[in-house]
Amino acid sequence: MSQSIYGIDLAKHSFSIHGEDEQGKVLIHKTITRSKVLVTFANIPPSIIGMEACGASHYWARELAKLGHTTKIMASKYVAPFRTGAKNDLNDAIAICVAVTRPSTRFVKIKSPEQQAILLLHRARDNWVQERTALLNQMRAMLAEFGIIAPKGRHALQTAIPEALEDGDNQLPDLARAILSDSYDHLLNINQRIADQERCFDMLVSRSHNAQKIMKVAGIGPITATAVIASIGKGEQFDKGRDFAAWLGLVPSQYSTGGKPRLGRITKKGDKYLRTLLVHGARAVISAVGNKTDRLSLWCKGLVERRGFKRAIVALAAKNARIIWSLLSNDTEYQPI
Repeated sequence: MSQSIYGIDLAKHSFSIHGEDEQGKVLIHKTITRSKVLVTFANIPPSIIGMEACGASHYWARELAKLGHTTKIMASKYVAPFRTGAKNDLNDAIAICVAVTRPSTRFVKIKSPEQQAILLLHRARDNWVQERTALLNQMRAMLAEFGIIAPKGRHALQTAIPEALEDGDNQLPDLARAILSDSYDHLLNINQRIADQERCFDMLVSRSHNAQKIMKVAGIGPITATAVIASIGKGEQFDKGRDFAAWLGLVPSQYSTGGKPRLGRITKKGDKYLRTLLVHGARAVISAVGNKTDRLSLWCKGLVERRGFKRAIVALAAKNARIIWSLLSNDTEYQPI
């Protein structure tokens, strides 16, 4: 049985809706307030509803699905080619209505509230880490202005700051000493917050068999494991492991014509946060290869010799992404090579 198609342009207060039946007849084309969205769709027979991915799209997709509708979320890049005329909310709704029916459109898996909560934890930790880095750089610069050169590295700097504060012979003015002391106290507070959040990751892993399973892959820790599970679930939205790696932006960009393939650098499309975690994990693995003789270590060594250190890191990150997808999608256990 064919269903009507609706496109909804999400916003904070005003929502633009465009709907068509299976013959292309316009059923609705108007802007309504937030409070009337669920009432409007509650009086509409089960239909396909498309929307662009944004901060509130998962919430609205879940709520509309409760009314019996089939909800689909897509990236804005799939909508833009179908927009005609000026850029406004109603024209965006029309474009969404068209894009949701195209077979080439890739849809975002709708996340549960629990998945969104885990990702909020990741975003909060990432924010604290960035703030800590900025604070450390500021404190390093403060010390340098008074001729105190702190050693490299976060831990070495954190040790050097209290030593500089306690040193009465370094000619550090009392006002500067007080500012550095306050900054150091704030740094300790940030460290505690990050440590508390990382304990939350350990707790989440202890409750998730899938997270424990993919942590057996070299370079995957609790932070990466929980981020992957919260982002893709079991990975059923991808047909194969390479699609997951491409979604992460870990495959070569392609510019081919006339039957001649041309591959360039990685695309860096998709989820930047997950890609960063996988790359950092791969860097740690390759940096610790040393004199290891297992198959993975030998593979990494050979890759470094042939293609260089940085390319080897990206190659291992892409390899890990494919392994993770296979473990989740096929519900299998990791077997070290």
